[in-house]
Amino acid sequence: MGDSFREQLIEDCAFLKADWRLDTELVDKLILQLNRIYPQILTDKEATKFRNVDVPTSVRLGELLTHLQGKGDDACREFYRALHLHVEEVYYSLPTRLRLRDSLDPLTHSRVYRQRHVLNDRGPLFFLGCFSLAVGMGLLYYYSESKVTGGSRALGMAALGLKKKAQEVLIWYTEESLVK
Repeated sequence: MGDSFREQLIEDCAFLKADWRLDTELVDKLILQLNRIYPQILTDKEATKFRNVDVPTSVRLGELLTHLQGKGDDACREFYRALHLHVEEVYYSLPTRLRLRDSLDPLTHSRVYRQRHVLNDRGPLFFLGCFSLAVGMGLLYYYSESKVTGGSRALGMAALGLKKKAQEVLIWYTEESLVK
């Protein structure tokens, strides 16, 4: 893991105090879990102090976390176990858990989120180029040769940079307009 549980708890302390999902009931569950299963970590007197309902939940949680950091690495590890047992969604969203998960995933080098619907990766200039080509072809078709002078020559010149099938169609159109 690298970091000790005490160092992780120091890092996660601000997140835990600010998380709205840790309400009074959940904090009481965590305190009771630590008190009943590990009385050497949290004695009855300390548990009663931390379960005082007159004190706001975030203050009680902050005092509990400070107390556990003073008790050492084992106490912090047991707090993480209790948190994992009672509130998994908070446990998995802790900053240290997210960092650990990202560092263990060999496929994730950085946090890059892929778009769901990528049509092409060529960019906006490619789109503008295709759009202007389509508009130009539409204008040439709309204003046929009778209205625009040199329309057939423009189509013939446009055929130079195209594929063979498109080139044949444009040249056929210019030849047909010359026959009229």
